[in-house]
Amino acid sequence: MGPGAPENPRVGGSIPPLATINSLNFQQLFIGHFRLSYRDLVSLMAGREVHVTHTTIMRWVFRFVPEYERRWNRRARPVGSSWRVDETYIHTRPKMGYLYRAVDKQGKTVDSLFQTGRGIAAAVAFFRKALAFCAPRWPRKITLDGHKPSHLGLRRLRREDHRWKYVLVRRSQYLNNVVEQDHRAIKGRCRSMLSFKSYRTATITLAGLELVHRIRKRQFKFGPGRWTFWSLKKQWDTALA
Repeated sequence: MGPGAPENPRVGGSIPPLATINSLNFQQLFIGHFRLSYRDLVSLMAGREVHVTHTTIMRWVFRFVPEYERRWNRRARPVGSSWRVDETYIHTRPKMGYLYRAVDKQGKTVDSLFQTGRGIAAAVAFFRKALAFCAPRWPRKITLDGHKPSHLGLRRLRREDHRWKYVLVRRSQYLNNVVEQDHRAIKGRCRSMLSFKSYRTATITLAGLELVHRIRKRQFKFGPGRWTFWSLKKQWDTALA
């Protein structure tokens, strides 16, 4: 299984070293490419003599998704300066949540943030996070739909930082089709989960799904050479090295 991995593959409910998870990278690709539940993954992993429960896989997600994000983001390509922003509902408990997402005009993911509401504060938090992720680059244009709190959130940011005044804000349902179509990759994957049992589960799991979606859109670079022809497994191994 690689250096540092336990010899006994029956890892049970424990949290294995990162090397163990790296040997199961194909499972991460299954999570992103196929609409499988954690219980489906339990059956797949049993075929590799790795015997776990669905709750163990969930604990792996909680433990390793933040680390995966950190390591992959070191190789992130810059995105465009024309953002298309929209929010979409996510079934969570105890009440509905919302996933704020932004893509550039080419469909490349800018950033995402799960929120428990869709008011002004939620919009402001998302724009701050997206700007921090893209720093020092600022967007030139932001296209929104008719959801008023998002527009009011940008007005509040303009009062806080004058540089927001130079960002052109547009309202266009047609131009925002690109981000609405991009929601499908995330929403389709969530259907097999029925609903998230907590906001924490939703936040971390959605972050992992967004990461896999960015990988599939080839939003990461690995230096000079013909790395664009690399297999996904090789990209995973290199990114997590």
